[in-house]
Amino acid sequence: MKCLLIASESAEVLFYWTDPEFELNIQEQYGASQEEGEKPPAFEDSINTLFAPIIISCSTMVDRLGDSYTSFSTENNHTYVLHQFEECLYIAVNGDQEEGEEDLKRKIYVMKKMIEVQFGMVTLSSTLIRKELRPQDTEQRTNLWKYLQSLLETYSRLREQDQSFLVEAVERLIHPTLCEQCIEFLERRLVQQINSSVERAGEEVLHAFILVHTKLLAFYSSRNASTLTSSDLLALIVMVQNMYPSNIDLEDTAPEDVENTSAPDIFYTPEPSPTNRDSGTDRDSVNSGRHEESRHEESSHVGSGTPVFQFLDPDIQMAEDSLRTLEAPPPDPSNPSRVFLEVTLKEGCYPMMPHSMYCLPLWPGITLVLLTKIPNSNLAMSVYVFLEAFAKLEKRLSEGLEGSAARSQTSIQDLRNKLDKFIRALGTSDIQTSQLQSVWTEFKSRAFTRGGPGFSRDLVPWCRTMKSQLCGVYRQCFITENTVGGGSPQRLSPSLQDRALTMVQEKLMDWKDFLLVKSKRNITMVSYLEEFPGLIHFIYVDRTAGQMIAPSLNITDRATSELGKGPLAHFIKGKVWDLVNTSRIYLQKGYSTVTLRDGDYFFCYFLWFENETGYKLEVKDLPILPNDSAPIGMLAWDYYRKLLRYYSKSHQGEVVKCYELLTVHLGVIPTEYILQHCSQLARKLWEPSRIPLL
Repeated sequence: MKCLLIASESAEVLFYWTDPEFELNIQEQYGASQEEGEKPPAFEDSINTLFAPIIISCSTMVDRLGDSYTSFSTENNHTYVLHQFEECLYIAVNGDQEEGEEDLKRKIYVMKKMIEVQFGMVTLSSTLIRKELRPQDTEQRTNLWKYLQSLLETYSRLREQDQSFLVEAVERLIHPTLCEQCIEFLERRLVQQINSSVERAGEEVLHAFILVHTKLLAFYSSRNASTLTSSDLLALIVMVQNMYPSNIDLEDTAPEDVENTSAPDIFYTPEPSPTNRDSGTDRDSVNSGRHEESRHEESSHVGSGTPVFQFLDPDIQMAEDSLRTLEAPPPDPSNPSRVFLEVTLKEGCYPMMPHSMYCLPLWPGITLVLLTKIPNSNLAMSVYVFLEAFAKLEKRLSEGLEGSAARSQTSIQDLRNKLDKFIRALGTSDIQTSQLQSVWTEFKSRAFTRGGPGFSRDLVPWCRTMKSQLCGVYRQCFITENTVGGGSPQRLSPSLQDRALTMVQEKLMDWKDFLLVKSKRNITMVSYLEEFPGLIHFIYVDRTAGQMIAPSLNITDRATSELGKGPLAHFIKGKVWDLVNTSRIYLQKGYSTVTLRDGDYFFCYFLWFENETGYKLEVKDLPILPNDSAPIGMLAWDYYRKLLRYYSKSHQGEVVKCYELLTVHLGVIPTEYILQHCSQLARKLWEPSRIPLL
């Protein structure tokens, strides 16, 4: 019983996703009231009818009270979490107690992140993003919603199955020699050959990396490329997994059988994502670093499957809202996806800059990803600079700081000159700028004309209109030409992509079976048991690099993990997932150390800071986050980057790094030995974590 909805303030549905149980419940609820023989209401209409009172209530509270509720529970134990982003209201619902408020909040923020990666700065204009999320063309809207639904399902599957998405950090394959060889190959042969080719159509490869399922084998960035943030990299991995989902049955097949399954149709027309999800949580008392204790009830998670699609008779006319009856077209590897990622240069940080992403499947489970800079990307930087300038001006004027705005004549005059030049440059292209020119002319007459109102509150609506017009120009340049299921008309030639694919395949041909097995058994607990008796599991995270190391936790009906097979293995996995959730609760309250004894097990969580040489820095109180803050993590909102900035203020001129360690021990081990183990384990893992991504 799960649902996620995006709606406008006028209760118009901009996007929805439901699991089969929620969909069936809606159909039974609204279909039962129909007269015999009468056609049941369209599903989208039913969704709208169900949520309209909540949406209207939220809008009314904001208008009259300036505030709104963020969550509530109903008598039938349904939990609703709501969050307003500009004029778009996100509502996440759970009716089977499998997800708590924090889980629903995280799902909302992840959905927002994926939409930002898809649409870039268009999301900064409420009017434009409403049009993008709900196209007038029925087929286009069907394909878009289907794609966004599958992204959400893919993320949910990864978070329930993959430790890297549980802690939101990238997991690397631990094989230093092969990693180094692949990085060198990407740098000296692949990227260099592509960037020197005349077939690249003006594009330039900035980043190239190889994924084995969700694990990173090698990553290379060109010298003039910005660092790819962990948040963006995790989002891209979700997109790759959505295009070419990991097949659990294939993963558990013996290596000698993998060769027989590597037919092209496996990865050009991937099977749907796995539908069985299992995860569990059990909670007991928590002893924090500040000696606080809490009791939690036990609970278990049984995930839901993906929606069931029905195939209709071709003679039946499909209704406009029958979105689930259409399958999205299979991905074409030669068509790049337009993605919008953060870029950091000497001039500053520029979010949501356009890139082209090429996902080239080497073999099932192994993918080469290329991120390229497109020829007109500098235009996006200019748009962002202007948007930021008008946003700051709007804020000052809204707060009644007209004098401050007027005194900053130098920056305002500079903005005027640059924007005039920008609009003139656009006039020589195919971009429609008449509306932008008209609004800008009116803005100048009001702000700079001697008889005009000058810099006053009257300019606030014009600042907003200017931002909307700039987003419209951005949309014309980077969104309109790039539709879901299609690619940008300007791209690397198919022959150049084929050569790149062949080069990497030849490099990894002798390694592919090993890599597929290695991805399931990256590191094992066996190598740690002699040195750390009683240690069951651990997760070590380098939050500065956004990378993690953990023994494999692969539990399927066909494979036996180091934890065994059956209820015990699932129980331990559920405990690990629960420990991560519990640690986040206390981290939000400002605790950097949590210890928890639960029956036969003892759990520990530590967060600490070091300098570049590995010297542990003194403990400092962490900021306490409000209850309505964004969920702690790196995918939807990079909490750790903000935490590093906060801590670095007291260590000026020193490189500060942040680490986390989570451990699970047998409860019979004395506490003093457990704490000693944690300290020794952190030192032991310090060196492997320094393998660079380059």
